[in-house]
Amino acid sequence: MDEKTRIELEAAAFRRLVGHLRERTDVQNLDLMNLAGFCRNCLSRWYREEAAKQGIDIPDPRAREIVYGMPYEEWKAKYQKEASPDQKRQFEKSFAAAEQKHRHG
Repeated sequence: MDEKTRIELEAAAFRRLVGHLRERTDVQNLDLMNLAGFCRNCLSRWYREEAAKQGIDIPDPRAREIVYGMPYEEWKAKYQKEASPDQKRQFEKSFAAAEQKHRHG
């Protein structure tokens, strides 16, 4: 596969991922963090950081809007739910494990 085709396929897969996350508003960021170790905010940060490597300044609110499909505050008001005690415990456990791995890995 040539480089151009690879990049086009990766871009298409990214667009599908973002579209899927926009449709699955029932899936909370905390659920994503607990299961996969990243969330919509991580994805928007990665987008912004990669743009910066290309000399393109994308403010954080704009990067989040690209991922969420609307301003972040609007998405939170419409779809974000209060985390359950179990979700919070799982996040803290996952976060602690990730921190330890980064210190010793």
